[in-house]
Amino acid sequence: MTRKAVFLDVDGTLIDDYGQVPDSAVHAVHEARTNGHMVFLCTGRSMFELAPDLLAVGFDGFVVASGAYVQVGSDVLLHDSLSHEAVHHVADYFDAHGGGYYFQAHDGVYASVGARDLLRGIVASHVAADPAFDEVDHGLLTYVDTITVDGDPYSMAITKAIYFDAVAPIDELRIEFPDFVIVPSSVTVFGTNAGEMTIPGVNKATGIDVLLHHLGIDRADTIAIGDSYNDVEMLQHVAVGIAMGDAPRAVQDIADEITASTLEDGIRLAFQRHGLIAD
Repeated sequence: MTRKAVFLDVDGTLIDDYGQVPDSAVHAVHEARTNGHMVFLCTGRSMFELAPDLLAVGFDGFVVASGAYVQVGSDVLLHDSLSHEAVHHVADYFDAHGGGYYFQAHDGVYASVGARDLLRGIVASHVAADPAFDEVDHGLLTYVDTITVDGDPYSMAITKAIYFDAVAPIDELRIEFPDFVIVPSSVTVFGTNAGEMTIPGVNKATGIDVLLHHLGIDRADTIAIGDSYNDVEMLQHVAVGIAMGDAPRAVQDIADEITASTLEDGIRLAFQRHGLIAD
């Protein structure tokens, strides 16, 4: 069959709420690539936030930071960033009104001490409420500990802002920040008052186009799988957009197909349905 380019979201798609990649998904990626297909990560995470065990699965390239950064091999094809004014606006607003925030860059995640401690408390409350988190060594708390609090985000190329525990609803934040695209967070553990603030006109679909142009791949040969609001443009843009079984209804409604959830082997089932791997 024609070689396909497959784009996989990370949180809630390739990995579960505990940060684990199911064996069925690992084997599906390996087999698909062995069969000549290409598999790319297409995620809201930055390169810094891709854990070694996730990268060890093996991928052909990366569309990260919700499309702001694209890399294939050692070639960096795109690296967009927020303006310094936009970064200051985020910090000033949440410092004044309450809630936490951090900034994503290619080489790190930056926040204040207070914001990191607030996020640690939110994550710890989920860990305490769910004994299953003990099975993965509190990986989310380990992630929080990687946040840099003594750096200067205003001197970095910031690709994205994340907020949590906001005192204002998302509709009010969209009015306050007309120069951002704001969607609910794709990390459910961060809570319902959390979201992602990205560069207007930059999303997973625009990042995919940069990668396809570089590799000479036709969009007719593309498949994407995702579960969250930051996947909407991606799912609508590719030839076949597949939503996870536990994705929000609004995401499922725009997808071409729906597969099972991460823990129900949704990646493997989707790969089988499209002939990327054997049944």
